[in-house]
Amino acid sequence: MTKASIQFKHVKKSFGGNMVIPDLSFTVNRGEFVTILGSSGCGKTTTLKMINGLLKPDSGQILIDGQPLADLDIVKLRRHMGYVVQQIGLFPHMTIAQNIGVVPQMLGWDKAKIVSRVTQLLKLVRLDPQKYAGRYPSQLSGGQQQRIGVARALATNPPYVLFDEPFGALDALTRLELQKEIKRIHDTLAGKTFLFVTHDINEALFLGERVMVMNRGQIEQFATPKEVVAHPATEFVKKLLGTVRQNQELWGRSK
Repeated sequence: MTKASIQFKHVKKSFGGNMVIPDLSFTVNRGEFVTILGSSGCGKTTTLKMINGLLKPDSGQILIDGQPLADLDIVKLRRHMGYVVQQIGLFPHMTIAQNIGVVPQMLGWDKAKIVSRVTQLLKLVRLDPQKYAGRYPSQLSGGQQQRIGVARALATNPPYVLFDEPFGALDALTRLELQKEIKRIHDTLAGKTFLFVTHDINEALFLGERVMVMNRGQIEQFATPKEVVAHPATEFVKKLLGTVRQNQELWGRSK
């Protein structure tokens, strides 16, 4: 039986009179990999930030594992909720090992446990611990830094991890490689709920077990990639899929 991990119930959010989220309701099940797809300004990042308490809804209710977010200790929640963004934010004066171990250290883990966890996570993101643990962020490529960002987000073994367009600044080949890695990591870590925001339809369809297509703060369709492609629910979704088909046609002409 599936269990709800994250729920929005008639959530509304505005900024200075500009209604960004007019009325948003959805449920993400425990262990799911859900991608949130939409163009800039559609409300996908706002949605993500409300989940970890960086933004508060004007009305409605957000539930985390059945508990109202408003009743939870936000600081404690964030320490057990991974968050990966495009601007990775690694501390430049700290080694890779120290960057990954920041939150465990704040939580009072002993040194041996932190070292063990850092080693485990570096192996998970396929970076040799002996080679990379003592390096500094400036000594890593963009793709390697983003892998460290993912490792840091997983440091406390959180039940949910939020990704806000983490690969947007990377070149196409590195981006594709990391998409495969994120999918593999989710498959490896049973029971973890991943929410991944992107404006790239190919990325959304490749990664998501379900895809939430957003437009102007509302859900146009929330279904499996296969269902979205085979049965687009609205004209907006059809237009999005049309951009993919257009690219395929262009490639076909160049052969």
